[in-house]
Amino acid sequence: MKKQLIECVPNISEGKDLAKINTIAKIVETVEGVKLLDVDPGKATNRTVITFVGEPNNVIEAAFRLIKKAAELIDMSKHSGEHPRFGATDVCPLVPISGISLDETAVYAKKLGERVGNELDIPVYLYENAAQEEKRKNLANCRSGEYEGLKEKLVDSNWKPDFGPAEFNNSVQKTGATAISARDFLIAYNINLNTTSTRRANAIAFDIREGGRVKREGNPITGKKVLDENGEPVRIPGKLKAVKGIGWYIEEYGIAQISYNLTNISITSMHEAFDETVKSATKRGLRVTGSELIGLIPLQAMLDAADYFLIKQQRSLGVSESEKIKIAVKSLGLDDLKSFNPQEKIIEYLLDSDSKKLVDLTLTDFADETAGESMAPGGGSISAYVGSLGVSLGTMVANLSAHKAGWDDKWEFYSKWAEKGQAYKDKLLFLVDEDTNAFNRIINGFRMPKSTPEEKEIRQKAIQDATKYATEIPLEVMKTAYNSIEVMEAMLKEGMESSLSDAGVGVLCARSAVLGGYFNVRINAKDIKDQQFVNRILTEAKEIYQKTIDKEKNVIEYIDSKI
Repeated sequence: MKKQLIECVPNISEGKDLAKINTIAKIVETVEGVKLLDVDPGKATNRTVITFVGEPNNVIEAAFRLIKKAAELIDMSKHSGEHPRFGATDVCPLVPISGISLDETAVYAKKLGERVGNELDIPVYLYENAAQEEKRKNLANCRSGEYEGLKEKLVDSNWKPDFGPAEFNNSVQKTGATAISARDFLIAYNINLNTTSTRRANAIAFDIREGGRVKREGNPITGKKVLDENGEPVRIPGKLKAVKGIGWYIEEYGIAQISYNLTNISITSMHEAFDETVKSATKRGLRVTGSELIGLIPLQAMLDAADYFLIKQQRSLGVSESEKIKIAVKSLGLDDLKSFNPQEKIIEYLLDSDSKKLVDLTLTDFADETAGESMAPGGGSISAYVGSLGVSLGTMVANLSAHKAGWDDKWEFYSKWAEKGQAYKDKLLFLVDEDTNAFNRIINGFRMPKSTPEEKEIRQKAIQDATKYATEIPLEVMKTAYNSIEVMEAMLKEGMESSLSDAGVGVLCARSAVLGGYFNVRINAKDIKDQQFVNRILTEAKEIYQKTIDKEKNVIEYIDSKI
């Protein structure tokens, strides 16, 4: 069963005192299994976004400790800042990351809210998917009036907190209230303008955000508000759905920004918000100079942005992940105000930062590790790596061909082949480490206790299961390397003629990967007692082996005919 992971993104009302911020943030690391991913303070907003991740029960324990520490160290009666706020821990959303639904996450949000209200005597409002009533789903409604209006709000029967005291007592005067939710992944995203005018920044925000602007009679800025039959202002919707936004001036940078919350990036992506803002700013005589990401972002959002801009440039999408990240950063101007480090801002990279992989070693270190006296990495890992190099050559030819002068009308054809090549390459790189992991599973099986008949039976089954897996992995190397030859074949016939030798070497590497995988399948299969499994896997492996030999022969004949 897939491990359940949720992210917690509390925003605390302190952005200047780093000692205080770090004390509050570090408290989450006192809970085992919780990883602190990011601490992002803002001086002008006097607000810090903290991000951590872990299994649900661990995360809500860490969130409780953080809220408690923030209540001890932050005095809301003395707070001021540009961002709307009403509490020391202003908001504390829980976000499903892996193996858990939004509804299941909402249960944990309610559990956290109840504990904060009962044990810390802090008024708690549940919003978004944790909300108990419709009007509380919108955070802006829960936080309306901000800290300054909290005294009146708490005693209003319509706005009694979901948990905690419904009075502005001495304790609440210091802590304020906290809004807790379960929500989808939200991107806090600011776009930088070449102006100091908050009014003009707001005008663009009104153009873009879903809520748009209030409709007025006559003058669109100063005219009388148009009201509906219920006496509510009529609104002119903005261009983009699932977008909230306001304009503000950031003294720290000396510019005005549009601060967006992208509440559902499957509806409106970061790059769409950026491009529409560019269009609106240009119409108003302003220029977008870049943008700023607050907190973290999913990897896919960055890759989608890169693809968007590559397509606009009619460039191949089949480039490496690291290259796509660079393109996204530069296209969105994410390094306009300060450096943008993908390893610190992309959530998947942070989660993987502690894992040690063979493919992350330098070429020299990988060779040294292979040459050492340990049995892994062995032939299976090396076969997978050689295969990844082979399809990388085929992908290179596709990318070179996509960018060749005079071939602009065919860039999409080559881009598709390059994308296929990248997918094969990524799979083979995964198999480099997975082959070694599979071998280690066998070793772990042999290390299991064998003092009793029951222990011996469990140990024997573990060894057999691990050996089967260690046979399936090199078979997967064979399949992937064999299938990858299609990229090189296409480029031999359709790619740049000057790169025939590159595509040819790619085929030879793929052939070596298949043969290497075949040897490993056979040597591992001999230790498996399940004869039906052995017969099936050896038959399949031999078939792939023979088809690869035939392909190699045809490719060599073709290259000889062309050179």
